[in-house]
Amino acid sequence: MALKAADDPNIELMKNDADLPPVGVVDKSPMTPAKRILFVLIGLLGGVAWTIVAIVRGENPNAVWFVIAAVCTYIFAFRFYARLIENKIVHPRDDRATPAEILENGTDYMPTDRRVLFGHHFAAIAGAGPLVGPVLAAQMGYLPGTLWIIIGVVFAGAVQDFLVLWISTRRRGRSLGQMARDELGVVGGIAALVGVFVIMIILIAVLALVVVNALAESPWGVFSIALTIPIALFMGVYLRYLRPGKVSEISLIGVVLLLFAIVSGGWVAETEWGTDWFTLSKVTVAWCLIAYGLAASILPVWLLLAPRDYLSTFMKIGTIALLAVGILIAQPKMQMPAMTSFATEGNGPAFAGSLFPFLFITIACGALSGFHALISSGTTPKLLEKEKQMRMIGYGGMLTESFVAIMALITACVLDQHLYFALNAPAALTGGTPETAADYLNNNLGLPGADITPSELTQAAEAVGEESIISRTGGAPTLAFGMSEVLHQVFGGESLKAFWYHFAIMFEALFILTTVDAGTRVARFMLSDSIGNLPGSVAKKFKDPSWRPGAWVCSLIVVAAWGAILLMGVTDPLGGINTLFPLFGIANQLLAAIALTVVMVIVVKRGLYKWAWIPGIPLVWDLIVTMTASYQKIFSDIPAIGYWKQHSLFVDAKNRGLTEFQTAKTADAIDAVIRNTFIQGTLSIIFAVLVLIVVAAGVVVCIQAVRGRELPDNEEPAVPSKIFGPAGFIPTPAEKEIQSEWDKLIADGTVRAPGAAHASHH
Repeated sequence: MALKAADDPNIELMKNDADLPPVGVVDKSPMTPAKRILFVLIGLLGGVAWTIVAIVRGENPNAVWFVIAAVCTYIFAFRFYARLIENKIVHPRDDRATPAEILENGTDYMPTDRRVLFGHHFAAIAGAGPLVGPVLAAQMGYLPGTLWIIIGVVFAGAVQDFLVLWISTRRRGRSLGQMARDELGVVGGIAALVGVFVIMIILIAVLALVVVNALAESPWGVFSIALTIPIALFMGVYLRYLRPGKVSEISLIGVVLLLFAIVSGGWVAETEWGTDWFTLSKVTVAWCLIAYGLAASILPVWLLLAPRDYLSTFMKIGTIALLAVGILIAQPKMQMPAMTSFATEGNGPAFAGSLFPFLFITIACGALSGFHALISSGTTPKLLEKEKQMRMIGYGGMLTESFVAIMALITACVLDQHLYFALNAPAALTGGTPETAADYLNNNLGLPGADITPSELTQAAEAVGEESIISRTGGAPTLAFGMSEVLHQVFGGESLKAFWYHFAIMFEALFILTTVDAGTRVARFMLSDSIGNLPGSVAKKFKDPSWRPGAWVCSLIVVAAWGAILLMGVTDPLGGINTLFPLFGIANQLLAAIALTVVMVIVVKRGLYKWAWIPGIPLVWDLIVTMTASYQKIFSDIPAIGYWKQHSLFVDAKNRGLTEFQTAKTADAIDAVIRNTFIQGTLSIIFAVLVLIVVAAGVVVCIQAVRGRELPDNEEPAVPSKIFGPAGFIPTPAEKEIQSEWDKLIADGTVRAPGAAHASHH
C-alpha cells in the first residue's frame, strides 16, 4: 500500500527492508503560520513574566508569574535550542538500531515505549535534589534561585543529559566512567572511573538517608510505598505478556491502584494493627531499602524497575501539576524578598556560605546534576527505542525536573519568613522550643513584618498534625509544609491541611526511592564495566552487563558499599553518611564536570569545533563554581565553611582537655567531629584533584585532535534498524500512518511488538 506521506516533498521515509514499512521519518516541513503566531505569543507572555520577576521591584510579586516565566522559557528552549543541538551535534538517524534493539535480552537491554521510558528516566533523575536544594536556597531570596534554575537548565543541565544520552547510545549503552576511559586515555580514564564510582556510592547513600528519615515512624508512608512494589510487578507482567504495547491501558490501571495505595495508607495508619506492623525504626527501614535496592538491580528491568519508575512519575508529575494549578488559583504572593542579606554576608541559618559559589552548589539538581549523566549512560540508553527520541527524553526530561525545582522554590518563598526560618534554622540556634525559637526569629534575623508568638508556632504545627515544626531542617519538611499551605486553600480547606502535609511527605519519599533503585543498577553497570578492563578471561566476561554471575557479584558489592555507610549514619548521628552529606552538592557538580569533559572531547574529535561552545560553556562555568567551592571548603578560615579550620579548632579543644565544645556536648562527640572533618576535608581534596586530572586529560586530547592527529572515535558501527517508534509524545500525521502499517504486521504475527516477549517465552 502506498503511504500518503511518500508524496509529500518535505518528508523523507527511511527504509531498511523492502518488505517492511519505513523505520524512520525525516520531516522538513516548514512551521505553519498558526504555530508561528503561537510562538510569538508565548514569547511575549514569557517576556512580560520575566520583566515582573526580574526587574520590577516594589510590592511582593505574585507567584503565578514565576510559573509562567518558567514554562514559556522551557517551551522555547525545547523547540529551538534543543533542536539546534540535535541538528548540529547529535544528527540522530532512525534507520540506525539503538543498543536496546541490537542487544535485546529481556533483562537490561530492551526497546521500551518512549512514554514509559520518559517516565523511567524522569523518575530516575528527579531524586531529592530538585525538592530539597531550592528550598534551602530560598534563604537568599527568590531571584538568584529562579534565574539559576531556569537559565542553568537550558544551557547546562538539559544539554549535559541530552548529549551524554547521545554518546552512550552510539556506544552500545556504555557507562560514563567507561566512556571516559575509552576517550581520555589511561590516566584520565582511571581518575574518572574512580571518581565517578565513589561519588555515585555517596550519592545513593545520601538519597537513601532522606528516604529513611521520611519513612521512619510513619506507618502511612511505609504501607503506601510497600504497596507500589506489587503494583509495579503487575504492570511489568501486563505490558510484557498480557497486553504488549498497550501503554495507555496499563497507565490508567496503574494510576487507579496508586491512588488506592495512597489513600489506604491513611486508613491503615489509623488502625491499631496498622501502627503495630508498619511503624518501623530507622534501622529497619534502612535494611528494607538495602533489600529493595538489591532486588531492583538484579531483576529484569521490565519487571520491577521501569514500571515502578513509570508509576511514580505519574505521582511526581501529577503532584507538581496539582501544585502548579493550586498556585494559579490561590495566587499566593512571594513573602521572601528578591535578595536577602544572607546572599551577600554568607551567614544564613539554613546553610553557610555566600551566594557565589554556594547557591549553585546547593540548588544542584534543578539546574545541572552530574547524577543525571549516570542515568543517561546507564539504564536509559539500554532501553531507548529510536535515536530521534533522545531530545524528548534527555532534554525534555531535565526541563521537567527543573520545573519541579521551580515549584519547590516558589513553595518555600510563599511561606511567611518567620515560619521558613523556624523550620530551617538548626536547633543550636532556635533552642528547639516555641519560646526560644520565637525569641531567636524576632530578634536575631532582622525579618520584616510583625513578630511571631510562641503560640503561633505551636498552632502551625498542630494544623498539619505534627508535634513541632521548629528546626525540621533538610528541606523536605519545609516543602511539605509549603505544599499544604498552597493546596488546602484550593482543595479541601483547613480540615485537609494535615492530609496534604502527610501526602507531601509520602510524595517526597516515593520521589527519592526511584533514584535509589535506578542508581544501584547504574552503579552495577559501572562496576562490571570497570572489572572488564582487567586482564584475564573471567574479567572479560564482566564486560557483558547481563552475565548473571557478574550481575549478582556487582550488585552485592554496590549495595554493600552504600548500605554500610547508610547503616553507620542511621546508628551514629555524627557518623557514616552524615559525615558525607555535606559533600553531596559539590560531588554532584564535580561529576557534571567529568561528564561535560567527555562530551566536549567527543564533539572536538568529530571536528565540530564550531559547536564546541555548547558543552564548553557549561563545563567552564561548572569548573569555576566547583573549584571555588572546593577551595573555600578546604582553605577557608570560617569554621562553618572550612573543614580543616573546624578540624584544627576541635583538635585544639581536645588537647586542652575540654569535654564540651561548640555543638559537641561530650568527649566522644568532639572525637566524632575531629574524625568527620578529617574525612570530609580529605575527600574534598581527592575529588577536586581527580576532576582536575580528568579535565587536563580532556584538554590534551582536544589539542591533539585540533592539531590533526587521527584519534579513534569509539562510536560503534551502525546496524540497520527493524523497528519503528514516533519521536515525540504526540505522533505526527506521517508517524501515525507508518505506525498503523506496523500495527497490522504485529497483529497478524509477521513481526513482534518492540519489547514484547519472544513467542518462545510463552
